[in-house]
Amino acid sequence: MGLKEQIEKYKPYNEQEELDKKQMLDFIEKFDDVLTRKNIFGHFTGSALVVNKDRTKMIVVYHNIFDGWIIPGGHADGEENMLAVAVREVEEETGLKTKVLDENIFSIQSVAIDGHIKRGKYVSSHLHLDVLFLLEADEREQLRYKEDESKGVKWIELNEATDETMCEFIRPIYKKLISKLKNK
Repeated sequence: MGLKEQIEKYKPYNEQEELDKKQMLDFIEKFDDVLTRKNIFGHFTGSALVVNKDRTKMIVVYHNIFDGWIIPGGHADGEENMLAVAVREVEEETGLKTKVLDENIFSIQSVAIDGHIKRGKYVSSHLHLDVLFLLEADEREQLRYKEDESKGVKWIELNEATDETMCEFIRPIYKKLISKLKNK
């Protein structure tokens, strides 16, 4: 099933997801290139809520550009399979091997990214049309991080996901993800 079909099939959890689903589908209709950073208005990203077996903790990465803790994920870079993107990004950013808990989309969100400098070049403000999946990892596994992208990786208790150390723009998304996880 292609990305457009996956998003069409997805049942929004709340008003934010309803509106973001419409935006994502409109974006796919209006632009040919939604899977690479060549689209300066926005592009798709794949991310993951990685939880421990007990569903009491989640993994976060300290992102250099955002200067705060976020869930692992990254650019599609031409890949249409967002689950594969999410799994790849988790392994690259944390060193963790994960178990896919559900191959269906767990959450969607459109995230406004402020302009920033990356590898010495300015990147204009744009949207990350994020497709998120639910994964599990063993919290005893050795963690590692990519020093060119982040300053660390760690497990946190779910209730810590909305505190001030998390990137401000992502806190409402964490609140939603934790609510969905508890209701699953």
